[in-house]
Amino acid sequence: MDPAPLSGERAAVVLGAVEDAGDGQVRLSLEVLDEAALREITGEVGQNLKVLARGHGVTVGQRGSRLNLAGAADAVAAAAETITQLAEVARAGFPLSGADVDQACRQRAAGSTARLIELYRDAIVIGTGRKQVHPRSETQRAYLAAIRDNDMVFGVGPAGTGKTYLAMAMALQALFKQQVRRIILCRPAVEAGEKLGFLPGDMVEKINPYLRPLFDALHDLLGYDRAQRLMAKDVIEVAPLAFMRGRTLSDAFVILDEAQNTTPQQMKMLLTRTGLNSRVVITGDPSQVDLGVGNVSGLADALRTLSRVEGIGVVRFSDVDVVRHPLVGAIIRAYDRADKERAAREGSDDRRAPRRPRSGAPPARDG
Repeated sequence: MDPAPLSGERAAVVLGAVEDAGDGQVRLSLEVLDEAALREITGEVGQNLKVLARGHGVTVGQRGSRLNLAGAADAVAAAAETITQLAEVARAGFPLSGADVDQACRQRAAGSTARLIELYRDAIVIGTGRKQVHPRSETQRAYLAAIRDNDMVFGVGPAGTGKTYLAMAMALQALFKQQVRRIILCRPAVEAGEKLGFLPGDMVEKINPYLRPLFDALHDLLGYDRAQRLMAKDVIEVAPLAFMRGRTLSDAFVILDEAQNTTPQQMKMLLTRTGLNSRVVITGDPSQVDLGVGNVSGLADALRTLSRVEGIGVVRFSDVDVVRHPLVGAIIRAYDRADKERAAREGSDDRRAPRRPRSGAPPARDG
């Protein structure tokens, strides 16, 4: 069988014949015709190919412009499709990191039907510097659409899924398009499981450690100097949630981060601050609540209370959407499994436990 292009005459990848390797295994060769795309797909010293092999459970070898795949038929077919789509992305001028390749593999394994190039082209353009941020999964793309279409959006899911970063990018785009006059970033000042005690310095220095993740995203998107200038002019305000009481937030893009650590009263307080021509994005991870035992999370309470209110978007992320190190997604899945097993054991123990006698009733006797 002669090689044939996968996507028409302009295809960057040409597919060879599938060979039966026995025991349910097949071999397949792909030729990447675009040299620049090949460099992006393989990565430095072939690192991206290692990620691809691990992501699809196949072996991947390279000989010049030819990539040789071996493994189960379904896995080889999935890897070939991933390579084809990555070549399409690389040929459009987008660089590919190991995280990009891992994300593409996980999207494919999750049954995603979206083409990668469509995600990359759905870019958020920020300001005159023309910095672009694009979604890396279907859920992230749905999240951006929800922010565009709703005045209030909840982004809920595990760490590393881009909830805060994408919301920040959308806020900056709205600011530079003059759709809002200011950006307000806030989060509750709650420690992650340990007491830090007295923090020295003035108010800004005391709250700075709690707000550092917001500063990090802001500096990455804008650059340190530009971000500092906008903050000095109060165009961008970063503050703890407690400082929002009594204010009306009009003509603003408000982001509440780490919302799982709010109380229901704090959440209600922020949501009712919303003024005219404002947008609010609330992000949080229900699995990482740092409130004391017995305290109800304001995020969980709001999701229940507002489930039937029109005009509020809710987007739920999963480990498939994690865009950090490939290990992060595996770690999240491992903890989720452990939590489910623990809940199942506790439920089983509760069913086996003997019932306590009612007050005033004699205890049951054996025999």
